[in-house]
Amino acid sequence: MPSRFLLLLLVALPVACTTTTIDEKRVGSASVGSGDAIVVLGRRHSSDYETEPDFIRCIGRGVASGGAHVVPEIEFLNAFYPWFEPRTAPMSLERLDALMQKPQVAARIREMNLHYIVWVDGQTETVDKAGSISCAVGPGGAGCIGFGTWDDASNYEASVWDVRAKESIAKISAEAAGTSYMPALIVPVPLIARVQAAACDGLTTQLQKLFATP
Repeated sequence: MPSRFLLLLLVALPVACTTTTIDEKRVGSASVGSGDAIVVLGRRHSSDYETEPDFIRCIGRGVASGGAHVVPEIEFLNAFYPWFEPRTAPMSLERLDALMQKPQVAARIREMNLHYIVWVDGQTETVDKAGSISCAVGPGGAGCIGFGTWDDASNYEASVWDVRAKESIAKISAEAAGTSYMPALIVPVPLIARVQAAACDGLTTQLQKLFATP
């Protein structure tokens, strides 16, 4: 009987879903030549704020799957240490230009054949929660009962810098929101909204189009 009730409960529940909004502003065009390198970097304004590294890896893999040569973030940061650490990373094209005047930096950019930097800023947060689940252990075994929901929201912006031309060529923003559900009758069954993944897919699709070679 409990298993039948659980099945009916799951059928009656709404499916976790996500809505995504993408906005793009191009002020230039990309021209990716053979061997040109692209790096996707997460903004780290301070020691207690950073765009999630797993999200940056998701974007990097997505852009690379479109055929572009993408330098892994950690490899880039190690090669350019300490110039792209939170307190020293260029927050503007003017600061990037000043940084490129350093012979060591200019030499490493040439060695890497770096053409574009994609700065990604943003986070995914849980913005609301409701419901509760309680679990207990008794002589007949363990079990949980209850129902919980939570809303997640992702907000990210990707700024694309042309390192050679020293100009910003595009800004792409992605907003995603979704509600996840956790019904529990003996065993919790999560129905997760893939909010961050949806934001990654949206940004990746636009970046692939931007960097697509003719």
